[in-house]
Amino acid sequence: MRSSLVIVGAGPRGTGVLERIAANAPLLYTGSGLDIHLVDPHPPGAGRIWREAQSPLLWMNSHAEDITMFTDDTVSMAGPVREGPTLHEWAGIDGRTFSGRRLQGAYLRWVYEQAVAELPPQVRVHHHPRRALRVSGSREGRQQVWLEDRPRPLLADLVVLALGHLDADPDDEQRELSAYAERHGLVHLPPDFTADSDLSALPAGEPVLVRGFGLAFVDLMVLLTEGRGGRYEGDTYLPSGREPVLYAGSRRGVPYRSKIGYDWSGERPPLPRFLGPAQTDELLARPRGFDFRRDVWPLVEKELGFAHYHRLFTTHPERTALSWPGFEAAYAAADPAGRAALVASAVPDPADRLDLAALDRPLDGLSYTSAEDFQQALRDHVERDLARRHDPRYSPDQSVFLGLLSVYGQLVRLGDIGGRWHGFFSYLASGPPGPRLRQMLALSRAGVLRFVGADMAVAAEGGVFRASSPTVPGVVTEARALVEARLPQPTVERARDPLLRELYADGAAATPDGLLAVDAADGRVLDRGGRPHPRRFALGPHTDARGSGAFTRPRTGGPAFRQNDATARSVLAFLAEPAGRAVA
Repeated sequence: MRSSLVIVGAGPRGTGVLERIAANAPLLYTGSGLDIHLVDPHPPGAGRIWREAQSPLLWMNSHAEDITMFTDDTVSMAGPVREGPTLHEWAGIDGRTFSGRRLQGAYLRWVYEQAVAELPPQVRVHHHPRRALRVSGSREGRQQVWLEDRPRPLLADLVVLALGHLDADPDDEQRELSAYAERHGLVHLPPDFTADSDLSALPAGEPVLVRGFGLAFVDLMVLLTEGRGGRYEGDTYLPSGREPVLYAGSRRGVPYRSKIGYDWSGERPPLPRFLGPAQTDELLARPRGFDFRRDVWPLVEKELGFAHYHRLFTTHPERTALSWPGFEAAYAAADPAGRAALVASAVPDPADRLDLAALDRPLDGLSYTSAEDFQQALRDHVERDLARRHDPRYSPDQSVFLGLLSVYGQLVRLGDIGGRWHGFFSYLASGPPGPRLRQMLALSRAGVLRFVGADMAVAAEGGVFRASSPTVPGVVTEARALVEARLPQPTVERARDPLLRELYADGAAATPDGLLAVDAADGRVLDRGGRPHPRRFALGPHTDARGSGAFTRPRTGGPAFRQNDATARSVLAFLAEPAGRAVA
């Protein structure tokens, strides 16, 4: 009997697992035949988010040279390295290009096709363009994967859930806002993937409140401006007249930081230094667990500071008052208060010091007497950010970015560490391309975009939505439309994906934040007693081993690659053992 593996989700994660199976199979798989069933209603490779059938106005959020689906020798994994082209090498485009998502979808389709072509001849791949509804079966026997509009299940020796980003039912607040909108004839768009949202209900010329200032907002901004016929002439936006007026705010009240616009040169910081495998092992070994704010964040701060000052002292020594060896030794030995005093004495210009709190909350303690004053102040903030992020004199910012990647590689091992870290990482390391922020400035000058401020509050009252912020006390904006510009946060209980909900109802464990709990070693799904399921695996943002959500940059270790490899090797080892083969 041929063995059977079902992979639910044929997007980048499912494709990555398939690539690792192809790389490891010649050494690990000795069976006579294996059928791999890919279950996804969307195209293999690209999946839903990166499908080629979407607006050509939507860009990738990374330079084409910083996107790869292939491993290299920086990835700490047991399987063989199979190098391949980055997006820019494959497409033959400038590496500094922010390519369209359609092109990324084509790249992912090609990666999928290459992985299939490299599988041994006894391994066959079958794509089922349907949704998977549930998985049943005992721990000891074959699993049944039930598909939409198919009366008989797929039989599987093993199942890998690579579900990707999922829709979620609204929480209590969103349900109340939607109900209020329905009663009063308003428009409320809850968290969603912007490319899939129906924006036609947002009327031209009318105010629209937008809560969220990250990447979902950038997509919304593009589709409601250029997507409605507006265009740019240099730094000037020429409206079509069909745009709404966007009133945007968030917890921080500012857009994500710009992508860095210069190339790295010289020595890289020797990372990890203060948050590496040894420190992660020690945290995981604590019998009573650990607290992120108390136990992990101080290590994160110290690591990012080390990356910043290593670059400053070794590349811009004229802006420092100590030698690097002396500073490094004192920095390593000092407590947080001592490090602050050390930095104050050794780095004369405050602009050269790393202040994570100020970076994270730039509007804290600031208030403006009028909305117009704040519009100009926020435009000035964005202009300063753009100037700094495109000026190699401030290359310690790039070093902090590398530090963030290093830290993320360790935090993935710690499991579900809460959403605040992921938001902080995205804000500093995964902001929009510089040209998008320049478009934002042009829209602001044209009056199409208005800034609300930090800690934006939305009230549903008086038959409308009202927005306010302590950044501009006393100013209230009324609108008949509210858009939540952020991605859904699916939990095992609120995910619209029936498979995930059924899995949880069947006894799978969840973290306090509602993520599916998996074994850190190879992604096996854990039950509520902490036992790994021998035949079910899960990878991706719906699990507590989630990564950053971004594509891997070449030569950065790629935690997702390491996870994919571990899962693929466990799958192949299981199927290679006669005792692990199909049991009725």
